[in-house]
Amino acid sequence: MEEMEEELKCPVCGSFYREPIILPCSHNLCQACARNILVQTPESESPQSRRASGSGVSDYDYLDLDKMSLYSEADSGYGSYGGFASAPTTPCQKSPNGVRVFPPAMPPPATHLSPALAPVPRNSCITCPQCHRSLILDDRGLRGFPKNRVLEGVIDRYQQSKAAALKCQLCEKAPKEATVMCEQCDVFYCDPCRLRCHPPRGPLAKHRLVPPAQGRVSRRLSPRKVSTCTDHELENHSMYCVQCKMPVCYQCLEEGKHSSHEVKALGAMWKLHKSQLSQALNGLSDRAKEAKEFLVQLRNMVQQIQENSVEFEACLVAQCDALIDALNRRKAQLLARVNKEHEHKLKVVRDQISHCTVKLRQTTGLMEYCLEVIKENDPSGFLQISDALIRRVHLTEDQWGKGTLTPRMTTDFDLSLDNSPLLQSIHQLDFVQVKASSPVPAIPILQLEECCTHNNSATLSWKQPPLSTVPAEGYILELDDGNGGQFREVYVGKETMCTVDGLHFNSTYNARVKAFNKTGVSQYSKTLVLQTSEDTDSEEQTLPFPVPSERLPLRRMSPFSSTLNLQPSFPGRSYFDFRSSPHQLSLHSSLQSLNAPGCNFETQSAPYSQLVDIKKLLAVAWFAFDPGSAHSDIIFSNDNLTVTCSSYDDRVVLGKTGFSKGVHYWELTIDRYDNHPDPAFGVARMDVMKDMMLGKDDKAWAITEGGIAKGATIGVLLDLNRKTLTFFINDEQQGPIAFENVEGLFFPAVSLNRNVQVTLHTGLPVPDFYSSRASIA
Repeated sequence: MEEMEEELKCPVCGSFYREPIILPCSHNLCQACARNILVQTPESESPQSRRASGSGVSDYDYLDLDKMSLYSEADSGYGSYGGFASAPTTPCQKSPNGVRVFPPAMPPPATHLSPALAPVPRNSCITCPQCHRSLILDDRGLRGFPKNRVLEGVIDRYQQSKAAALKCQLCEKAPKEATVMCEQCDVFYCDPCRLRCHPPRGPLAKHRLVPPAQGRVSRRLSPRKVSTCTDHELENHSMYCVQCKMPVCYQCLEEGKHSSHEVKALGAMWKLHKSQLSQALNGLSDRAKEAKEFLVQLRNMVQQIQENSVEFEACLVAQCDALIDALNRRKAQLLARVNKEHEHKLKVVRDQISHCTVKLRQTTGLMEYCLEVIKENDPSGFLQISDALIRRVHLTEDQWGKGTLTPRMTTDFDLSLDNSPLLQSIHQLDFVQVKASSPVPAIPILQLEECCTHNNSATLSWKQPPLSTVPAEGYILELDDGNGGQFREVYVGKETMCTVDGLHFNSTYNARVKAFNKTGVSQYSKTLVLQTSEDTDSEEQTLPFPVPSERLPLRRMSPFSSTLNLQPSFPGRSYFDFRSSPHQLSLHSSLQSLNAPGCNFETQSAPYSQLVDIKKLLAVAWFAFDPGSAHSDIIFSNDNLTVTCSSYDDRVVLGKTGFSKGVHYWELTIDRYDNHPDPAFGVARMDVMKDMMLGKDDKAWAITEGGIAKGATIGVLLDLNRKTLTFFINDEQQGPIAFENVEGLFFPAVSLNRNVQVTLHTGLPVPDFYSSRASIA
């Protein structure tokens, strides 16, 4: 019942109601508090005097107009207006519970009468401290307001339910403990208030004072005061006026203002209003129950927010720690590369120092020997050896003039770390607010009639479902490694068709695609199984691009199968050379092969390689040099089929296609060969060192021939079935097999300097003698 206590306290004094009266606005006031906030208006400003005098308009006209309405609202003498004449000169105050009240214009006269019996000044006005509605009292004063006996009973029961000490009812600030109770005044007093407000003299001397506990019992046992009519104080209420909505006595019905109003039995209306209040309380009880449940929900939300905050902070710390760990790992890798570059430079310089030291020692020895020979006086003996010595001196001088005195290695490190994109990404690292109501895109549909395989390439096409209403911002195409391994992303973008080149021959690939937008990623499409052409038995091949579209029609190949077995996505990157269809945006990406993990992803623009159908030809690989992976000193021409170098140092360039299966043959012709350089030809891994001669590290297998000349042709035969590497010069095999146990992924490779220019020839069949030898074997 503690929540009800505010309903039982007066808005003026802040204490429990004492003799509460009901204002026409249905709010309650203590009778003493109501007298304290009365305001007396000037006599000349009353509505009656204004109407009698007929005076002109004054500063109070607006107030009089409002006051005139007080006598026309259901004959209750009550109305509402914003203020009254004395308000500007009587500032408002605040009661203990924060309600603004108006103090009296003048202090009330000193009297020992009870508030109900004290005379009220004429033309008094009272303003409700809660709703601020005002009214002018009639001749009855405060007795014209009905007393709220029900509220008194509720307060008595509430105070009795609280086992607290009885407090004085007249203390202004902190009520003291009551010491006596006056049975006639029905008031609890402390000793100071009893001496001040209830002196034992005069009429008050006959009042009976009892202890507080006895007074509580007597109040509890005393019969409830019967509510009497405000107009006829000696009459009890017996009927209920329906129009005025108030109980009345029989005299009010016979001779009062309620004589013409509809009335009903007091008991019947009492039961009816109790029933209505009970029904209203049922609805309010439901709202209160919902409010309690809502409060429980909010408290649970507070706990859940705290738990989620801890979890989210832990997740954020873990993500940031993962980024820091990844950065530290990358730092270690970069430092390893720098150390490797450092060791390589030192090795090259030390090798050149050793080579020059040996050569200088030989040259110095030859010079000293020649000087001693010049000192000889035997002409015939001198002439016998002079020609040979002269040739040796010139040959030695020529050897020193072939760039021997030029350092093979620079002191600068040709490594530049570009950290600006990473710094920008770190600065842009932020939380993403995603609308949970926004759905993810629908599952893309693979267009089987548009998908095809050709040689070692595959073209895939997809689309959104026809009835899909959620737009997709892009698509992610994934392929496995051709051996049933992990799926890896090979394309991310807005296009709906993609051609993947550089696949393994005679291999089976699984492909799938999914769509994404800001909300999330859709599920995977059906898995598409693609079969590439066999390496030696296929009757199709591709022509080198670009091929004019009017020469040969585009051919799409089948069959392939599809399955509903959806597989989860695994992290990883792939290396593919993929391009979009010719009627869409041209895309080209140099990616590493599926079985070469951890490689970089670069994107550049290139034309589309049209696939054509030529019957009765062996399946051979057509490719060119790859500018994306070559050293920056390499110069490309002739559609990337011819290369040279701008540096005197050897630089490495790779072919665009990697091989891990089958037999492959290609040739290189020497277009320029000056000053006896040492070019190298062979195969290499993708991560071979690009700034040194091919074969100097363990990532390349090559042949270096100093006896070649301009116009020579070097053939390279890579047999991954037998795991061998063989070289040819001008169609003649150079010795037996050069390298054995060659296994893995290899790219055609060449190292050269500015004194050499070579041209690549691909799409060549395997030499006949080697084919017949292989068939015999």
